[in-house]
Amino acid sequence: MPTLRTRRIPHHTAALAHEHAWVSESRHRTTDGTVVYVRCTGCAARRVDLQQDSQLPSIGISRSIPRS
Repeated sequence: MPTLRTRRIPHHTAALAHEHAWVSESRHRTTDGTVVYVRCTGCAARRVDLQQDSQLPSIGISRSIPRS
């Protein structure tokens, strides 16, 4: 009787938890504020932030995307 061979489903291990050190890669003005594209200097994850007021810190408007 033949056996079925299947590929293993890749198991993504959780990245080591750390506090991201975000640096700005680029930014542009929109009607909602300034959209800032940021990258973590430690793990190279990326995220999109929105800064609505120049006196306040920007807020993440996307999840961080890990580097593959």
